[in-house]
Amino acid sequence: MTFDVKKEEKQFYSAKGPELIKIPSMDFMAIRGTGNPNDEGGAYQRAVQTLYAVAYTIRMSEKAGISLPGYEPYVVSPLEGLWWQDGYAGVDLNKKSDFQWWSMIRLPRFASHEILDWAKNTAAEKKKIDTSDIQWFTYDEGLVVQAMHHGPYATEPETVSEMNDFVSDHELKEDFSTRYHHEVYLSDPRKIAPEKMKTILRHPVKK
Repeated sequence: MTFDVKKEEKQFYSAKGPELIKIPSMDFMAIRGTGNPNDEGGAYQRAVQTLYAVAYTIRMSEKAGISLPGYEPYVVSPLEGLWWQDGYAGVDLNKKSDFQWWSMIRLPRFASHEILDWAKNTAAEKKKIDTSDIQWFTYDEGLVVQAMHHGPYATEPETVSEMNDFVSDHELKEDFSTRYHHEVYLSDPRKIAPEKMKTILRHPVKK
């Protein structure tokens, strides 16, 4: 049976209107960067391509005749991103050139540091790419308000406004001291119309 985290942990990969939810600690392969994600051929787009190359090296290892310890068939998890700007509490989605970010893909549950290192080295050799920026990244997110955003990334501020109203109405407070604006990308913008895209947005909060 193929393990699909979106089905096994539905509460973390689906949402409707704003809701309060606690997210457990999760392990990712991740790249840290800066700058506008829309820059053609820029750092963010290169990071995404590199992450997917390594993710699928692990995913396809069995078919390549490699026996990784504990391997089980699985679906590669969605791309995710943490976003912030220096000196700003939260994130200003209209100032993309100032973005600081982590681009990341959740690791399969059998993953280890040794498996990630093997996948980085294998992808670098086979695909002639630099995978050295990929890190093992553990994010203990905790209590958040999350909501499903429908539509292009440019209209995300509308959903963020609804999340802010939810925070105020439920006597919560945003807490960006050590946590970030978080996006979980459930749609591939290369394959789906912008108005049909789905993205989970999360903001850290405390009571």
